[in-house]
Formats: sequence, structure tokens, C-alpha cells
Amino acid sequence: MTHPSRSGGQILVDALNIHGVDTAFGVPGESYLDVLDALHDSDIRFIINRQEGGAAFMAEAYGKLTGKPGICFVTRGPGATNASIGVHTAYQDSTPMILFIGQVGNDFIDREAFQEIDYRRMYGQMAKWVTQIDRADRIPEYIARAFQVATSGRPGPVVLALPEDMLIDTAAVADTRRYQPVQASPSAAQIATLREMLAAATRPVVLLGGASWNAQACADLQRFAEANALPVGCTFRFQDLLDNAHPHYIGDVGIGINPKLAARVKNADLVIAIGPRLGEMTTGGYTLLASPVPSQRLVHFHADAEELGSVYQAELMINSGAAQACAMLAAMEPVDPSAWRGTVAEAKAELAAYQEQPPIFKDGAAPLDLWQVVQELMAQVPRDTIITNGAGNYASWAHRFYRYGGMRTQLAPTNGAMGYSVPSGIAAKIVDPSRTVVTFAGDGEFMMNGQELATAVQYKAGVIIIVFNNGMFGTIRMHQERDYPGRVSGTGLHNPDFAELAKAYGAHGEVVNATAEFGPALARALAHTRDNALPAVIELRYDGNLITPNATLETIRKTAEATKAAKAIK
Repeated sequence: MTHPSRSGGQILVDALNIHGVDTAFGVPGESYLDVLDALHDSDIRFIINRQEGGAAFMAEAYGKLTGKPGICFVTRGPGATNASIGVHTAYQDSTPMILFIGQVGNDFIDREAFQEIDYRRMYGQMAKWVTQIDRADRIPEYIARAFQVATSGRPGPVVLALPEDMLIDTAAVADTRRYQPVQASPSAAQIATLREMLAAATRPVVLLGGASWNAQACADLQRFAEANALPVGCTFRFQDLLDNAHPHYIGDVGIGINPKLAARVKNADLVIAIGPRLGEMTTGGYTLLASPVPSQRLVHFHADAEELGSVYQAELMINSGAAQACAMLAAMEPVDPSAWRGTVAEAKAELAAYQEQPPIFKDGAAPLDLWQVVQELMAQVPRDTIITNGAGNYASWAHRFYRYGGMRTQLAPTNGAMGYSVPSGIAAKIVDPSRTVVTFAGDGEFMMNGQELATAVQYKAGVIIIVFNNGMFGTIRMHQERDYPGRVSGTGLHNPDFAELAKAYGAHGEVVNATAEFGPALARALAHTRDNALPAVIELRYDGNLITPNATLETIRKTAEATKAAKAIK
């Protein structure tokens, strides 16, 4: 049906309604005022952020949690450049997202007008599709295509520039149907070949990761693993694709991998990778699997045909979405797993040993035991709690020791973006207010988007933020001590009182200096977020020497100095 004449902004908002948008994130700008006006009378909830980077991260987190494109609106120039970090995250994390950017009017285009940027060139390598809508009567077409591209195949971000004059132009144009995500599916012959390879194996391992998963896909995968007694590892920051308490879950394959799990992957005679890109983080710098032809027989499922064979030449490459693949695997006739059945319990025992209290805390000398912090957290929060984090060594305490409860209990950036933790936690609480959300944030990482606490207070998003304050950019300091021992440069931080800062925003704030203080502080934070629907911040102040669960800065420095001295003697 062709509607009466509408403004471009109204046509766009009507299109978002057709495609099921309920929430958008952004920072307002004069370049898209007509969209803001149309949102005024819409059922779409527009979350006002305090910086475009935070808005883009929230939209990306929304996309991860829901499987629907996260929607973000920003203004031209500085707004667009601030938002680019969220687009890069969505691209590397394969997250559906649509970024709308207000643009200079068509009458001023290509003059380097105020805040003008050519977004096709700027975003060309970090989005699935980048374009500009120059005519109001084509908005429905472009919006439908944007949703289709963002959600089909390997999901990812789309960027649409909106010239200011186009948004106030009027047009009489028909709306489109709602988008329908499209995914490839395995053929029966491919599943039959996989079954033959599995039946011939003696040391198989399954690796899960990537996008396009849903609850049914996870349930189907679990049936497949149980029927064939398969050990299952989850790739970097996709630890929630199988409940970590499940007997067949054997750990995460990424940074800080359990050495015994790494050995299992290297020594496997069959690796079945369902969904992951098999990138640098997942493969330990391309060492767990040799490139381009792995020593293990490799079956690789991926939603993007162009990803298959791009780094690894798998013996069997299957272009398929995770849900489609797992449905067929669950229906596959099981093989005889007697050759490897015992390895599942062995690998699970190795994981349990790897998750025990690290030696650096066993003597009780450290006032604040970060391992015990995670144990206390698991004891107090529900199994469906969402844990979010950004990038930094502090995240290893969650990745290694927290046991994720299943599908979408983890939100973390595979591209290693700092500043992700706070916005993603707030977005998670906005998307699902009934669930407990806990954010792990480093001190340096928190300061990159900590201003979004104001957003959390404004929208009553009761997230609990645990700030790991060691007074440094810890990951960089660790590498610095390893490569340039004793020469500290650019990594020390002078921080605010995070608890008092939280109170200034209207949140609850506490400082924890000792292990015994954390449990009561967490209980108070949980009660505050539940009773007041407001955020809480718990600042952990601890010795920065405790840089990872495996090593201290002192031992890293001494090892590096000894290595340097040995090389000098030679």
C-alpha cells in the first residue's frame, strides 16, 4: 500500500517499526532532527547515551543478546568517528547492527562542508555494507536491504548515511515486508561425510563459536555431543554456547587456554568447528591448527562461504548457519564413541584442576583474593546472570574461573575493544531487566566509557559493575615487563575514587580492599539493584603485581631479565 506523503524521517521510523525495532541507542544531532521528531510519536524506545562510542557498544550488545540488529543513531563527523569502535566490534564479532549517521545535505555534498565525511570510504573495511540514502522515496528499500544484509549469512554491521535535506523531503511511497534472515544449510551428503569421518576418528574435539546461534541451536548441539560422547570446547568469548557445568564442556579455546586443553586440540585427529572464524585468538596465533593445511582432519561449518578456506583448508567445508548445522547434527545417527568415550571425563577433570585456586593466592599473603571474588560471585548470583567485560588482563578472572550458565550469559568483544564493559552491561539490563547483570571492568577500561553510568541511572538499569583497580594498563604493562623489563613507560594510572564517582552519578558505590569484604559488598549491591533499579559499583583495590592467575609482574620481569642476560653472554 502506498501511503500519503510522509517526510523522510517518518518513512524511516515507520520502516523500523515494520522490521520489529523496539529500542535504539544514540546521541542526538541536528543532522537527523526529523528522525528524532518521528521517534517522538513512536513506540520505539530511544536510549540517549553520553558518547557515541557507548551508544554503538550498546547497540552491538543488543545485537548479540537478541540476534536482531542493534540500532544506533549518531550525527555526522565527530559522532560518526566516535561510533566507529562499535562498528569494528560488530564486524569482528559477527554481530547484526545498523548504524544511522546524519549527513550534510545533498546541496553541500563533496565540498568538505561542516563535519562532512565520505562514509563509504571511512567504513568500507569494517562493515558489510555502507551507503547513503539520497532520495526519501527509496528509504523503505534501503532499510529492508540493511536488515537483510545485517542478519543473513555471517551477521555484521551496516552503515547508512542520511543527508539532512533528504530526511525533510516528502514522498508518497509504499512500505516493504518485514525482513527474513537467510542462512545456508548443510546437505545430507555433507552430514553423511562428517559421520564417516567421526566414525573413523579416535580423538575428536568439537569447537563452538561465531554468530547465528539461538537457544534451539545450543540444545541441538548438546544432543549431538551427548549422543556421540564428544568433548566440546567454546572459542574465544563464546563460552556461553554450552552450559559450563555440562559434563561435555571442557573449557575455552582462546587467550590463556588451559595448556592441557591446547594439547588436546593439537593432538586431535578430528576437529569439528561449528561457527567460529578460526582466527588468531581462537587458534593461539595460528598454532593450535597449522595453516593452511592442519595436521588434524578439520570439518569447518561457517555462515560465510568466503570465510571457508580463507585461512584453513578444511577437509570438509560446510557453508551453514549454526542453527541449521546443529539441527542436522542432532538428527544424525550416532556413531560408536567407545574409542574416545573416556576422554570427556578426563578433559573435564583437567578443566576442574585448571579452575582451582591459583598458587599466588594459596599462601594467603594477598589481602584480596581475586579467585575467591569469582567463587563468591557464583555463589550469590543466579545461573542465568549475564556477565560482561571489555578487554584487559582483569577479564581472565571471569574467563578462566566463572562458569557461564548457557546461551547468552556472556557478553565480551572478540576484537579486544576496551571500553565495552560498562555500555554492554547497561544494554543487557535494558534489554532484559529481570536478569542479574554483572560487569567486569578494568580501571583503565572503565574510564573509557564510565560516563554511561549516567545512562544507567537515567533508565534505571541496575547493573553491578566490578572495577578491578590496580593502577595501570595491566595488559600493556605485562608485555612491557616481558619485552623491556624494568622500563615502565606510559602504563601507570592515577584513578578517581570509583565508589565516590558512582555515588556522584546517583549509583551505589563501595570499595573492597580485602577478601572478606567482598561477599557482604556484593550482597548489598544485589539488594540495591533489585530494590532501587539503579546501578552499583564495587571497586576492588588490589596489588598490581598480581597481573594474571599464572604470574606476577615480578616473575615476568625477572624471567625477562634473565633471558636478556643469557643472550648478552652468548
